[in-house]
Amino acid sequence: MASESVATIQVSCKQTRFHIEASPNYRELDIEGLNITVAAPPSQAGTAATTAKGKAKKTKGEGLELLSNAKLRLKAGQRYALVGRNGSGKSTLLKAISEKLIPGIPEATRVSILQQTDADRDGGDGDAPPTAAGAQQGSSSSSSAASVPPSASALEYVVERATSKNELERDISALSSGVNECASAHGALRALRKLKHDRLQKRLRRSLPRSHCAFFFFFSLSKSTSPSRARSKKHILPPLHPTRSINQADDDIAPEALQAETQEAVDMLAELQLQVEPARLAEVEARARKMLAGLGFKPEMLEKPFSSLSGGWRMRASLAACLLHDTDILILDEPTNFLDLLGIVWLQRYLGSLEEGGETAAGITEPPTLILVSHDRDFISLCTDVLVVKDKQLTYHHGDLASYESSTAERRVHLRRVKEAKDKQKAHMQDTIARNLREGRRGGDDARVRQAKSRQRKLDERWGVEVSAKGTRFKLNRDMVGWFDSKREDVEVPPEDRAVVVVLPDPPELRFPGALISLEGASFRYRGAQKKQQVQLPLVLQDVTLSVGMGDRVGIVGLNGSGKSTLIKLLVEDHRPTSGTAARHPRLRLGYYSQHAVQELQALGLAEPELTALSLMLRETGAGDHPEPGSNGSGGDAAVKMSEGEVRALLGSLGLPGRLASDVAVRRLSGGQLVRLGLARILWRRPQCLVLDEPTTHLDYETVSALREALRRWAGAVVLVSHDRWFVRGVVQGAAALEPGEDGGDGGGPGGGRRGRER
Repeated sequence: MASESVATIQVSCKQTRFHIEASPNYRELDIEGLNITVAAPPSQAGTAATTAKGKAKKTKGEGLELLSNAKLRLKAGQRYALVGRNGSGKSTLLKAISEKLIPGIPEATRVSILQQTDADRDGGDGDAPPTAAGAQQGSSSSSSAASVPPSASALEYVVERATSKNELERDISALSSGVNECASAHGALRALRKLKHDRLQKRLRRSLPRSHCAFFFFFSLSKSTSPSRARSKKHILPPLHPTRSINQADDDIAPEALQAETQEAVDMLAELQLQVEPARLAEVEARARKMLAGLGFKPEMLEKPFSSLSGGWRMRASLAACLLHDTDILILDEPTNFLDLLGIVWLQRYLGSLEEGGETAAGITEPPTLILVSHDRDFISLCTDVLVVKDKQLTYHHGDLASYESSTAERRVHLRRVKEAKDKQKAHMQDTIARNLREGRRGGDDARVRQAKSRQRKLDERWGVEVSAKGTRFKLNRDMVGWFDSKREDVEVPPEDRAVVVVLPDPPELRFPGALISLEGASFRYRGAQKKQQVQLPLVLQDVTLSVGMGDRVGIVGLNGSGKSTLIKLLVEDHRPTSGTAARHPRLRLGYYSQHAVQELQALGLAEPELTALSLMLRETGAGDHPEPGSNGSGGDAAVKMSEGEVRALLGSLGLPGRLASDVAVRRLSGGQLVRLGLARILWRRPQCLVLDEPTTHLDYETVSALREALRRWAGAVVLVSHDRWFVRGVVQGAAALEPGEDGGDGGGPGGGRRGRER
């Protein structure tokens, strides 16, 4: 399959009169007038423009506007939880920050990012690790990853990604050969210029939209262009020496330039050698071992080749490398994916300890500014501030997510009351003015008429908010700068967000009672790789007894490798127990959501590029009792076929409405939308029991809340595997786990009579 064009991120912001490169603190950002637009690829520009006709979405040119005149403000050392609904632009904003596409970010700012990438969607390796861009200035994630040998162990991979050791050694080798060259006195100069040329070329490729300065540096080095000529084309070229050409003849090099650049090469060589000295690398390796152990690596796993690790363990290694970077801004996008509870708790404590200075490759430094994206509400409680992407704006709140939701609701109620009181007062004043006008005109009292008209003008011009945004007395020159139709702002009540609702179909009643799924003394061990292997592998599960009845809630928690997935496969009959029994209700319809459901849908989308969510569901629902291979459901009763309208209603109830279901290809859906499609594939059969393995991955926090509430109220049985502690508490414990301010409903959930168990 041919590679497709990639959408372009267009970024602009308000120009500042200060020189951003001279900023003493690169951990702070204060950017006003930020606009971010995702433009369609050039090959699809015409199609996008035609398709956009008649749509209500506001676009800018041929792209989708994500942020409009927003303000990006990050304070040094603060921990920000970036929240927003799927599709609001969180990932695009993180990419713009990490790649320094925003003109207000200094080039010297070191940004380290752990970002989840859908390798399968691009036709890459399904076990490819997530992107972990280096924090070193002048290096990129691709060049950093390419410098890691294919046979490198997990420990070597982390150390290399944190220190760029191989890249530094190549630079040292190039400079050493130039400095020690005896045949020519210009060897050090040429090695230095070649090294600068390569670094500028990487800088240009990494951030082309804002690399005009690097472009003209590179142009002058490679094309023998004088600085004055380059400056005449673009007035952004910093002062240079008279000539910077790599191929400049020896006779044309001034003795002063030769001496200065030779000394610069010697100083740079000494600095690079200091970075790779054995004592420093040993210290970094010790920290890497400690960090990998906290993330769940056993000592023998550290020496395994990185390429042999699964996707989850690669993600942990990339996370460790990202945390070891000496960085100004640390960005973590869903770092808890593939982590067990101990790993999540360790990471939460580690990030919390960064306030006092974290352990990085450079030693104890000032804490970086942290931007964290996670659907785990308990995990993001470590953040000091909440950064909300909503309505193309960035909203800030000092506190955790629960306090933000509470304060937003309280402010909405307060403004609604103020508006109602103002409206009543205004109606009373208008009635008084109208009465005075009538009586004045009837009695010929001109003074009364003039007084009424004067009050009407004041009412039109000065009616509105009487206090500033800070609660102080309103001042026109300070609080309303610019052009306005009146001298006061109206009291505007922010509209309530359209609630995310997840609707689960009611399970059909069983003809006779009994346990839905039961295990009695079940034990399980995997078979050896060879059929004639005599050595028995150890038991993964031993003497497990479990019974799941209608309305039960069972939460399965544990460390990675403890047998959670094996237990799930016994429950769904993918495996048979080595000893003991596993039974199922003969009329049971079981819905199983696998933790690999998103990857399966991505592979299906790549195999069938034109496949949409609606066409996939119509194909599977029309199969009756014989679902297509790959469908994640099973049933004892005959599954009922569904009409297209019913399929659309089901997809819409899960957040895939209208054209999103019928026009957008599966390969184009986001991770959260693929989770919704995976749930639809098991819910259309109306199962009595749901077995869900990590269903919250890729979902935004509002959808996670809606799914938790839907499962809490659902009448069927739920067996849940998740590392999201807040989600598990709400589903398993029900109303007893609701936090202050949450709606407990009518007690119809498991906390109101159904059994909740945590295993």
